[in-house]
Amino acid sequence: MSDPRSLVAELARRGVEADDSALTRALYSSDASIYRVLPAAVARPRHRDQLEAVLEVAAAAGTSVTMRGSGTSIAGNAVGEGIVVDTRRLDRVLEIDPDARTARVEPGIVHAVLQRAAAPYGLRYGPDPSTHTRCTIGGMVGNNACGSRALGYGRSADTVVAADVVWGDRTASAAEVEARLASVVAEELGHVRTSFGQFTRQVSGYSLEHLLPERLSVPKFFAGSEGTLGLLREVTVSLVPEEERSLLVLGYPSMVEAADAVPFLLGAVAGEARMVACEGLDARIVDLVRARGGSVPDLPQGSGWLFVEMAGPERLPALAALETSAGALDSFVVGSPTQAAALWRIREDGAGLAARSLSRPAYSGWEDAAVPPARLGAWLRDFDELLREHRLDGVPYGHFGDGCVHVRIDFDFSGGPAAFREFLVACAERLREHGGSLSGEHGDGRARSELLPLMYDETSLRLFAAVKHAADPAGLLNPGVLVEPRPLDADLRPARPVTPVGSVLALAHDGGSLGAAVHRCTGVGKCVAPSPAGVMCPSYVATGDEKDSTRGRARVLQEALTGALPGGVEDPAVHEALDLCLSCKGCSSDCPTGVDMATYKSEVLQQTYAGKRRPRSHYLLGRLPRWARLGAPVARVNNAALRVGPLASLAKAAAGVDQRRSLPTFATKRLRRLAATSTIEQVRGRAGGVDVWVWADSFTDHFRTAPGLAAIEFLEASGLRVRVIGDRACCALPWITTGQLDAAQRIVGKAVTALAPYVDSGVPVLGLEPSCVAALRSDAAELVDDPTAARVGAGVLTFAELVTRLGLPLPDLSGVAVVAQPHCHHSSVLGWAADRTLLERAGATVTAVPGCCGLAGNWGVEKGHYETSVAIAESHLLPAVRTAREVDPQTVVLADGMSCALQLDDLAGVQALHLAELLASRLEG
Repeated sequence: MSDPRSLVAELARRGVEADDSALTRALYSSDASIYRVLPAAVARPRHRDQLEAVLEVAAAAGTSVTMRGSGTSIAGNAVGEGIVVDTRRLDRVLEIDPDARTARVEPGIVHAVLQRAAAPYGLRYGPDPSTHTRCTIGGMVGNNACGSRALGYGRSADTVVAADVVWGDRTASAAEVEARLASVVAEELGHVRTSFGQFTRQVSGYSLEHLLPERLSVPKFFAGSEGTLGLLREVTVSLVPEEERSLLVLGYPSMVEAADAVPFLLGAVAGEARMVACEGLDARIVDLVRARGGSVPDLPQGSGWLFVEMAGPERLPALAALETSAGALDSFVVGSPTQAAALWRIREDGAGLAARSLSRPAYSGWEDAAVPPARLGAWLRDFDELLREHRLDGVPYGHFGDGCVHVRIDFDFSGGPAAFREFLVACAERLREHGGSLSGEHGDGRARSELLPLMYDETSLRLFAAVKHAADPAGLLNPGVLVEPRPLDADLRPARPVTPVGSVLALAHDGGSLGAAVHRCTGVGKCVAPSPAGVMCPSYVATGDEKDSTRGRARVLQEALTGALPGGVEDPAVHEALDLCLSCKGCSSDCPTGVDMATYKSEVLQQTYAGKRRPRSHYLLGRLPRWARLGAPVARVNNAALRVGPLASLAKAAAGVDQRRSLPTFATKRLRRLAATSTIEQVRGRAGGVDVWVWADSFTDHFRTAPGLAAIEFLEASGLRVRVIGDRACCALPWITTGQLDAAQRIVGKAVTALAPYVDSGVPVLGLEPSCVAALRSDAAELVDDPTAARVGAGVLTFAELVTRLGLPLPDLSGVAVVAQPHCHHSSVLGWAADRTLLERAGATVTAVPGCCGLAGNWGVEKGHYETSVAIAESHLLPAVRTAREVDPQTVVLADGMSCALQLDDLAGVQALHLAELLASRLEG
């Protein structure tokens, strides 16, 4: 292989952006599979013509080329040791032809983006994998992806109309290569007709049936070739009309019994109704969603469910007929689109959720085997038996109507990969008895290519080798996949030893191991969706750079903790990857596997700087509550000084603050001084006691007192006796986010001790700043080894939670339009549902802004973060506020978090209100 630096230089000479840094190689060392291969370099072409240049450079250097879309491949077919090509910048919709119902697109276009482009024409792209928010069409074609609705709309191969391919053999024309491919099959027509295309999910190997003369379509054949034959420059795919669909949920005692019902269901549909989807879902996945506080609509009785979706004018009568004849324990037709969407969302997160639904981590590897649907129940029984024989467990789910079963299995790699190999071989041998396919939609990749001889005979394997040679005679494209495969137990990421790293944080869900924690990331890539529905991952939304995604950061940390990065957690690559992490905690709730990068970042910063000199911002911004407390007696003087330009500039420079940022002003009268303040000992001695305690966190006490005063006003107007807690109690959030965990441990410990008597008194305790309340709920238990921490965290309520719990009357907000920016920690740790419900119950029209404001405490004001901070604000928040106020200038902008309010003031001149301020301002009289 050529020196990586010369590869990068030659690619750059041809105009192709490429990188061989330790950081980038770590980012692309794995996809969503369990395989890890460090590439020599990563190329990021911006024009499809550059793909040919990549191939020419690789050929001259004698190195391999591996195509990669969004890296959501589960079989290890998007990793390689040569040049990995990230196609996500080749993301244009070139043409939509509504008359022909086709779309011509570049390979890096994301599925969901194509759907939005087709929607105005009443069209959609049929296949819809669970990763549809981020998977690329090129990746789908490469693996012949299918998704939940392939039963109604077909596989990717079924949609391919035309494909512009740069074949591996650059010396031959496209016509010559296509003629060679057809001639390979022409020699074995009878064999191909009887061995390939036997059922819809037979996608293992090459789909030679598409090279038969009676159905010849080289573009369809190319689908599922896993990047081993050519590089896709653009593809034309068919679209289908968007149509109304209805969902029936059937409950069965187990997944096996649900599988038994599938053949009947498939044969029972007739007339003008079409079954679009028939999906299986295991109770253990649903239980995990509930355990993590997720929203789960009511489900029929049972431990295994089938989601049966119908389209067509007679769909509802057809579903009613199925409901009475399907032999289910319980069932219902879903009446609400919102409820249906929530159920489909659980199914879409199945891969990530299944990885954490057992007593130990579960992995892909044997992931998407398929059988003819009539054999599904029998296959699942045999599969369960194999799991028991090998002392393994797995959670099956998937496309039951197509006979395709997804599963994550709790392989134990501590003793090496031998047990993994033994199980996969046993499964392949048993699957053969059912006439099944090793892969039903993800391709064979590194996980199953070695097993192809157990599925296909020697003639088929010889044809595969001939096809590979016809298109890629030098074997440059994705070597080790399909033909001349790599051993299935080579390059296994979970089998790599993890360097033990002690932690200050408990990391209770991962046995105290930072290594185990960062390996939560399976790579399914929900964090790399270009338009996410939740908070995760705001910096990736702004930059589109893999290093700024939760997955990218996890991959770099995995490399650091397996010794691949020489500096370990102190390696510069680690800190470059973590630099734009806002510690928003969005991943802690949005990531299906529960990655909490904010926590990992805090621990990494602690490990890096313990006993060493820190960045200036850590000493000042990272200890802001302390300086605010010490400066409180001279707050007016400080504010006046900061209004003097040169002094403000000097202060910003000293604190590591970007000069374009405004500095917050100190409260001249603190909340604990403005309001009636008592200690619990004082109040216990008074008649009548207290109805609500208010915790004056550092930010509400020293900077933004108005929400606290408004909350007291509103509560007292409801006839409640309110007192502000006199004891000083800081959640230590700035210390936590800057990784000053030894100090944070002491500060939070004191806060827990101070607040515990108030929480234990049975009187509700109110917290005003959501990030501080969230720190008590999540970080306190990580830092304080005392069950009191969890009790205090659960006992301090947000304003909406308090008002809801007490059932207080609300002012009339009818006709009031509200645009709300939930603080990231509010969304991810506390949940914003109570706030929305309260506002809507009061009559307001509510628009909740997705994503992050972009300030995130000290992060957004630090030097080097300004551009990204503004870009994050422009991704959701600022456009939402501008649009709302253009429609209605009286629109109320809500931002309970101080960071969100400061960002709005700083970038848009908008004075945002806290929920307490809004309700108090509407009190009568």
